[in-house]
Amino acid sequence: MPQWQNILDRFRPAGTPGAAGRPGIPADRGADAAAELTALLALLDDAQDEAAQIRHAAADRAQEIRRSAQRQAAELVAKARVDAESVRAQSEADALRDADADEKDMRRQTEAEVARLRQRAGERLAHDVDTVAAQARGWLDALAGSAMAESDS
Repeated sequence: MPQWQNILDRFRPAGTPGAAGRPGIPADRGADAAAELTALLALLDDAQDEAAQIRHAAADRAQEIRRSAQRQAAELVAKARVDAESVRAQSEADALRDADADEKDMRRQTEAEVARLRQRAGERLAHDVDTVAAQARGWLDALAGSAMAESDS
């Protein structure tokens, strides 16, 4: 759509009033600007072509980088899957070794506790045997004393 200024330019006088001169043609500033810029913009065609080539090369390089990254990722995943089994086996061996060490430590502690309890029981048993023997002697002496007292009476 033409601008108002362009429309009004068509009705502008071609020359100064006065003597008759050559008939005037309204000025077409848009065509003048286009004519000036066409030569200048033609110089930019090479730059646009070069920019298009650079963009195309960059897109190709990006695609190549993506493919390379996908290959590397696939290789890493495959290696991780292979390594996962050995890591699992190593972890299992470590866990079993730790459990075995814990079991041995627990056995040592249990044996030490059993030995301590046996020693304590032995000490108590000797004391308790002495106490029971003394009580039994006391009862026997009391029974013997009462039996003698009955036989004397």
